[in-house]
Amino acid sequence: MKKPEILAPAGDFVCLQAALDAGADAVYFGLGTFNMRARSGVNFKVDDLPEIARRCGAKVRRYLTLNAIMFESELEKVEEMIVAAKPYVDAFIVSDWGVISLLKKHGCEVHVSTQMSTSNSVAVDFLASQGVTRVVLARECSLGEIRSIIRKIETTPICPQSNNPKSNGRPIEIECFVHGAQCVAESGRCFMSHSIFGKSACRGECNQPCRRQYLIKAVDFYAKEDGTPVHDAKAEFLLEPHTVMSAKDVCSLGFIDKLMEAGIASFKIEGRARNANYVKTTVECYRAAVDAVADGTYTPELVAALTEKVKTVFHREFSDGMYFGRPGADQFTDSEDSLATTVKRHVGIVMDYYLKAGIAQVKIQDHEIRTGDSLQIHGPTTGVQELVLGEMHRDEERPEVGERGTWVTFKAPRCRVGDKVFFVESRP
Repeated sequence: MKKPEILAPAGDFVCLQAALDAGADAVYFGLGTFNMRARSGVNFKVDDLPEIARRCGAKVRRYLTLNAIMFESELEKVEEMIVAAKPYVDAFIVSDWGVISLLKKHGCEVHVSTQMSTSNSVAVDFLASQGVTRVVLARECSLGEIRSIIRKIETTPICPQSNNPKSNGRPIEIECFVHGAQCVAESGRCFMSHSIFGKSACRGECNQPCRRQYLIKAVDFYAKEDGTPVHDAKAEFLLEPHTVMSAKDVCSLGFIDKLMEAGIASFKIEGRARNANYVKTTVECYRAAVDAVADGTYTPELVAALTEKVKTVFHREFSDGMYFGRPGADQFTDSEDSLATTVKRHVGIVMDYYLKAGIAQVKIQDHEIRTGDSLQIHGPTTGVQELVLGEMHRDEERPEVGERGTWVTFKAPRCRVGDKVFFVESRP
């Protein structure tokens, strides 16, 4: 059984390094505009592309998201971005036919976003004829439908009119989301945020009104026999569950073997707006699960352990997504906030690191620390490093508590000046 690619989100250099350290085969990211996370502040700049390419090297593939709706006045800027990014990325994730045309013009590899809602083999075959080499299927596709689509494209040669030299005659690949947030709308194409806030989800600006609490108010009651409306000021209802439009997160660890058997080429983890600890933990868990299926050590006990581990970072209630059926009431969550079993508290910043001794000097700005505490160090080059705090020093002292407003030194993995230090504890 061929191992699928594990595709990780990268919102900044901390997340990028965390994904690489955790074993991602590929990363996807945006450049500030024209993608589905344009408003969240989790994008790189064009000037960052050489460094992204350097860190990923030849083994980790790089995909740039250009999957927002594109307007006429933006086409020139989109083409400029394509030209600037082409030397540094392996493919572009898109949903607009105009952008596909521009990518073909410049000889770029094209991956079609889930925003295009591709849900059958005829559509996949047509996209292949247009030079597309991978399709991120609509999230509404069940596992049985995905398996059927893959079987058909595996047994049918790629359309002869394909003009993409990078395809090498191979069947078009299928990519699916295996973990993270889901949208109540079809493949994320929603106008609710646009209608309420003037911020379009299809332009990467969603304010997520679906995750909020709603009051239903009845205006007219036709209670009288003659049809005369009766206005009742008490006819107001707070929706319970109040997150009636808020979909659960998908978690595929329990059936990752079935997804691999179906022949999915790439397992995509959602979460470009989530933090580096989320990226590190989810990639590690899916790396372990995929490797276990491949070497025959995938067991219910491993699934339980990995699921508990992935619960330590940001998540809503978990579900199987739509892999085993169309959405119903069980697809929505009552939870308004993250259900992560652990929480991070900001401690301070790294003042210095003594490489030969492996010792960090940390300025404690917020949360105090004690011997035995679980800590994390986050940084653009460091990624995410974890440690259990040992003995602390301050000049000739050996303090039992690192208090706010002081500094301490202690043994730590390689980190850099300016890195952030966090205390990690179980959520009450």
